[in-house]
Amino acid sequence: MVKDGLWYGLGLGAVAAVLWAVTHVWWVCLPPVLLALFFLWFFRDPQRSIPAGEGVIVSPADGVVTEAEWVETTLGSKLRLSIFLNVFDVHVNRSPIAGTVKLVEYREGGFMNAMKPESGLTNEQTMIQIEGNGCEVAFKQIAGLLARRIVCNLKAGDRVERGQRIGLIKFGSRCDVLLPAEATLKVKTGTRVKGGATVLAVLPAGSSGGLG
Repeated sequence: MVKDGLWYGLGLGAVAAVLWAVTHVWWVCLPPVLLALFFLWFFRDPQRSIPAGEGVIVSPADGVVTEAEWVETTLGSKLRLSIFLNVFDVHVNRSPIAGTVKLVEYREGGFMNAMKPESGLTNEQTMIQIEGNGCEVAFKQIAGLLARRIVCNLKAGDRVERGQRIGLIKFGSRCDVLLPAEATLKVKTGTRVKGGATVLAVLPAGSSGGLG
């Protein structure tokens, strides 16, 4: 479990204890108890089996793939996947590849519904770029309508492993992934994915981005 869940759970548990001491009415204490249980469940951090193999790129987040489209960047064409996380998904984020963190860039913004395409440009977000074996994969943690805090535990120069926990987005949110043009996509719009466990794409054997 992410430690945030313990803090929320303990705080609401204390509220319930005070209400009981003051009122001795069980149903008055029920809302904070239920909220405490919800937060303990929401901030769960399950173990995941990380796929092995050369060129494998895994999902950085749990959720549903809502978009898969080609975009032009300063580094050429990239395949962008958008993953929407609802309030019932695990919100711990993981590294899609093994490599070195080249960039961690936080940008303030709004809290538009993460289902809207423009949220990827206007909402609060953190961009993370990771380079492994000459290939780069970038992804964004994007705040949503309910999300009010993005947590990223990385800094430029860090070494990460495929599937490693790197932070979280609290409550409903979105994660965009920019994949190399030569990657073979293994998911499609509507696919439900799990962070660190679902293979999003695979690079050709022997390519410059083998990501070993």
